[in-house]
Amino acid sequence: MADLVVVNNLHDFLVESVFKRGRLVAEEGHLVAPLAEELPADLLHTVHLPALSLESFKIPAQSGKVRALGLISGQILTRQHIVEATTREGYIVADPTRDLLKLAVVERHLGTGNIGLGLVTGFGLQAGAFASSVAHDSHNLIAVGVDDGDLLCALSEVSRLGGGLAVCVGRRLLASLALPIAGLMTHAPLAQVTGAFQALHQSVQTLGCTLARPFMALSFLALPVIPELRLTDRGLVDVERACFVPLHAA
Repeated sequence: MADLVVVNNLHDFLVESVFKRGRLVAEEGHLVAPLAEELPADLLHTVHLPALSLESFKIPAQSGKVRALGLISGQILTRQHIVEATTREGYIVADPTRDLLKLAVVERHLGTGNIGLGLVTGFGLQAGAFASSVAHDSHNLIAVGVDDGDLLCALSEVSRLGGGLAVCVGRRLLASLALPIAGLMTHAPLAQVTGAFQALHQSVQTLGCTLARPFMALSFLALPVIPELRLTDRGLVDVERACFVPLHAA
């Protein structure tokens, strides 16, 4: 009944073979057992979003300063920054000149309609938006961007795919990768997945993102157990105080 991974030695740690429930399934880097032809139905079609529109991402402006998640390069920790918001026509908007972007988390399991909105610094994005259904640990949909229309475009594409990753600019799709198995995995061939993922990274880089692994960074921003500040579908969480906090920090 054992699951075993056999490695050549503990220094190089190269996998020689893999056993699942006592049966050899992979050897010398190749799958030797057939994949299941059908996936359980409850692992598919797991994205249930409310009807989204540009109005879904509007943040009414108030007097005073606002909280923003601050990325730390090479870490999954964030800093809580108190900054002046950039406003236009009574709403808070992203400001790429200050590396201040809009962040959105949309509940996707039960169709509650919950949408958390916030601000984040550290991505360096100058245009467009990108979204993902990989968002630890609840794996709601998460998106970051400069333009509300591009946020809508990227999230809509992830929803259409039944989960996955997407990049948009000018309200059109640049690149995407479907992850239809629970919004986290795919049964597509490795070469196809690798190519699609490289295209996603290249698309994000063309939009000005300076991070080496932008989708990895995005995936942790909704995890409300890692200090200091996180965004969930129910709002901002001050992790060290273990409480929700408002966006406005007057």
